[in-house]
Amino acid sequence: MAKILDRLLLFIYSISVGAISAAVILLVSGVLPYELNYQQEQNVIVAAVVAAAILFILSLRFFYISVRRERASLPSVDQRTEYGDVQISMETIENLCLKATSRFRGVRDVKARIRVVESGLEIMIRAVVDGESPIPALTSDLQKAIHDHVQEITGIPVSFVTVYIANVTQSPNYKSRVE
Repeated sequence: MAKILDRLLLFIYSISVGAISAAVILLVSGVLPYELNYQQEQNVIVAAVVAAAILFILSLRFFYISVRRERASLPSVDQRTEYGDVQISMETIENLCLKATSRFRGVRDVKARIRVVESGLEIMIRAVVDGESPIPALTSDLQKAIHDHVQEITGIPVSFVTVYIANVTQSPNYKSRVE
């Protein structure tokens, strides 16, 4: 919610600064003539002070956003051991899944997604196969290999592994040339 509010404030700030800049350029260059009586001049001064104060406050907010350190770190799975805390990044777990699938012949373009749930890790694999091996046997072996590899290496329980076969690769057809 804070990010949406900051984006809205940045939009308003940009429009305001742009409009004020355009007005000042037009007034200074003489394109817009200005002749004001005393009361109108006082109203313009009050409006200018209010606008400047609002823009200054927004400037301070954006300055703070630009220099603050991000509190949220990269997503990870946290474990507590007798010696302290261990954090394993999601990227590490994804790479372990990719490493487990690399052992299978005929599996390509693998993408892994990891979700952390109360019962452990939910791993979703998307892959393209070559169509040479039976898909049910291949996916079953793939699920077991990923499950065992990730659980053995990380020590985090894996609740289930979903495999989605997106496509079958087309082997290139080579026509023999007769010369």
